[in-house]
Amino acid sequence: MDRRHAFLLPLLAAAVLLIPLESYLLGGVSWLVALVLLLRVPEREFRLRMGLLLACVALLGVAPIHTDRSDGHFLSLGLFFVAVVLGPALVMGRFDRGVIRYRFWPRRFRALDLIYTLISIPLAWAVLHLYFFVVNPELPTHWPMPQPRTSESVWRLFVGINAVGIWDELFFVNTVYALLRSCFSFRVANLVQAVVYSSVLTDMAFTGIGPIVVFLFALTQGTMFEKSENLLYVLIVHLIVDAILVAAILGYHYPGYTPGWL
Repeated sequence: MDRRHAFLLPLLAAAVLLIPLESYLLGGVSWLVALVLLLRVPEREFRLRMGLLLACVALLGVAPIHTDRSDGHFLSLGLFFVAVVLGPALVMGRFDRGVIRYRFWPRRFRALDLIYTLISIPLAWAVLHLYFFVVNPELPTHWPMPQPRTSESVWRLFVGINAVGIWDELFFVNTVYALLRSCFSFRVANLVQAVVYSSVLTDMAFTGIGPIVVFLFALTQGTMFEKSENLLYVLIVHLIVDAILVAAILGYHYPGYTPGWL
């Protein structure tokens, strides 16, 4: 195993230990080992790109990642989320252009992309209902809702989940995957970004079999991004999943209620 691939092992350990497990001693040691290995790699571009990734892991390790939807939490978590998206984009735009690209529109339309997008609707419904109501029926309680229902609480849930969903793709795919893909093969980059993806969403709410569900979803999103080279499809698919997720949470807390936008 060369130095570049060896660096990925403590990076992944740091992501898992610091973010969902909150094991700061072991996670900090793993992070420092990754930093030492990174500094031993001679290529400047590799050190810059993976150094940004290490910095993002450190920031997310101390970020208040949970499902509170108060104004204060929106602001505090939002600052961390904005930092890990804008920070790498600004640094790379200044010193290493062409790696992080905000390409929202496909250069060409492929039937496979459209098919995947359409299939995501029944597939997301089936997976989320199995996950929520069969395997981990307590999961919707991770998004507490007031009784009785208010329009403000419904819209806070909708806006919060969709905002995080958009951030997911801007960060995990357009930033983490893009940085990794510039240094590693598609398979390696996709696996690593899926682990980071799963670590953050597990910390947020997706417990039980959630890490497996999110990991598989992240792999499909990375594959879509690799093939289509744009953000349009991954964002559409994620927002479809989020719409079904919001409906499932509301259906749990308010039986018989269906949002008007479904």
